[in-house]
Amino acid sequence: MTGTDLDEARRFLEAGKLVAIPTETVYGLAANALDEKAVLRIFQAKNRPHFDPLIVHVSNRQLDEFDFHIPVEARELAAHHWPGPLTLLIQKPDFIPDIVCSGLNMVGLRMPDHPLTLALLEQLPFPLAAPSANPFKYVSPTTASHVEDQLGSRVDYILDGGPSTVGLESTIVSFEDPDNPKVLRLGGLPLDAIREFAANLELDLQSGSNPSAPGQMEQHYATRTPLVFTDDIESALDEYADKRIAVIGFQELENYPAALNMDLSPRGDLREAAKNLFRMLREADRPDIDLIVAVRVPNHGLGMAINDRLSRARTHVSNDLQDL
Repeated sequence: MTGTDLDEARRFLEAGKLVAIPTETVYGLAANALDEKAVLRIFQAKNRPHFDPLIVHVSNRQLDEFDFHIPVEARELAAHHWPGPLTLLIQKPDFIPDIVCSGLNMVGLRMPDHPLTLALLEQLPFPLAAPSANPFKYVSPTTASHVEDQLGSRVDYILDGGPSTVGLESTIVSFEDPDNPKVLRLGGLPLDAIREFAANLELDLQSGSNPSAPGQMEQHYATRTPLVFTDDIESALDEYADKRIAVIGFQELENYPAALNMDLSPRGDLREAAKNLFRMLREADRPDIDLIVAVRVPNHGLGMAINDRLSRARTHVSNDLQDL
C-alpha cells in the first residue's frame, strides 16, 4: 500500500511493521529502532545479512529526548549539515539493540532532510532504523514506485514523498576517535563541506565482508545486468561489440553505437548526475540489454561518491562477461 498518510505510517510502525520512508538521499525501509523483532523484519525483507549494520534516523525532538552521547566535534558538524545527507558514527547507547549495529559498539545516526519523514519522526516515540528500501546489494530506490517494484508486499506501507532530491546515500563519518574523524562511506555530502568543520578528516573506504558501516561491501548497489566501469567507453564498446550495450555517460555523451545511450548530466553537473545515477542504472537494467558500460565521472565533489557506487556495482568476474 502506497500513500501520503502520516497517521497510517505511524500506526504501522507502532505495531512493529515495516514502512518505506522518503528521504533526500534514497528511500529507506524503516522500523522501530528500539524493537528487536521489528528490526529483524528489515533484515528478512531485504535478505540482508545480520553483519551489515543499519542507520538510525531521528528528529530534533528525539535528539532531545534520547541521550545519544554525540561528541562535541560531531555536534558541530551536525549543526551545519542536519537535516541532510550526513550520518555520524558514534558510540552505541545501551537503549539501541545490538541487532541494529550488527553487534558492533558504534551506531550510525542521521537526521533526514525530507518534510514527510521529519514530520513522521516528530510524531513517533522512538527513532527509526532504516537502510535503503531495496533487496540486499541491488540498486537503491529513489522513488516510491522503485520500492514497490523491488519489495512489494514485504513492505506494509510506502510513504510516497516524491523522487529523492540527492539520489546518493548519506556520507558516513566515524567519530570513534573524536579527534580524528574518518569518512567510511562517500555520499551525498561532499568531503569539502565536512572538512570545514573537521580539519583532521581521513578517508577509510573499506571493502570487505565484515563492514563497520553500511555501504562498505566490495560489491553493492549492483544491477542484475553485468556492468563495466571504465574511463574508456570506446575500448569497451570494441571489446563487447557483439553485445547489446547500454552506455551511461557524463556530459557531451557521443551517439555511441549502443542499444541505449544515457547521459547522467548533459551540462556536466555532478549534483544532477548523482540524482540521476540510480534511476538510470535501473532503467539500463532490463532484459534486452546484455551489458551496461558506465563511464567514470570527474573524481571530485559528489563525483567521488558516484565513482564509488559504480566501482562497487561493477561485475568483478571477467568470465561472467565473456560468457554473455
